Amino acid sequence: MENKVLALSFDDGPNTTITPKILDILEEYHIAASFFLIGQNIKGEAVDVAKRALAMGCDICNHSFTHKAMTELTPEEIREEIEKTDALIQSITGDIPIFFRPPYINVDDYLYDHVDKVFICGAGCEDWVPEVPASARIEKTLQQAEDGMIFLFHDSEGNDATVETMKVIIPELLSRGFEFITVSEMFRRKNVPLDTKKHEIFTVL
Repeated sequence: MENKVLALSFDDGPNTTITPKILDILEEYHIAASFFLIGQNIKGEAVDVAKRALAMGCDICNHSFTHKAMTELTPEEIREEIEKTDALIQSITGDIPIFFRPPYINVDDYLYDHVDKVFICGAGCEDWVPEVPASARIEKTLQQAEDGMIFLFHDSEGNDATVETMKVIIPELLSRGFEFITVSEMFRRKNVPLDTKKHEIFTVL
């Protein structure tokens, strides 16, 4: 019988404050996650943080360059948001990222038709809202856990409550028999072909 699997994903990094704390926890439990990076954050010492995530086996994915709502941009602006971030990620990983999470999950038919990536959503716990405490984030995450789930968190600066959430949910879900894998590994395990499932929003595979 296959293990029950989950994928942790994190938006809005990299940075030198919260992202390293998340990586420390992942490293402690010997697991990898998927990081959806904002291009304009890939600079300075944050580049080394992204390289650390890559060395740990994490996915490095595209989350646009400036985190603007994509449906409000011109075709040229959309292309720039994607391509500038792709180029920065490729300079770190050697590869152009396959996966894209549109900011605010803001999508339309134009994006699906013209952005040649696999769109990824995820089950969230409102962890981008500062007023939502770690206890509420933990409770909602544990309630949603099921085989094939992709979780959406944020490693944005100041988001220490999500760091506290990771400290609780990872050992708890491991004790429940879940295995943590990356989004790319989730596609492989669930036999979802990347070349035929483009332009769809995924939460559970």
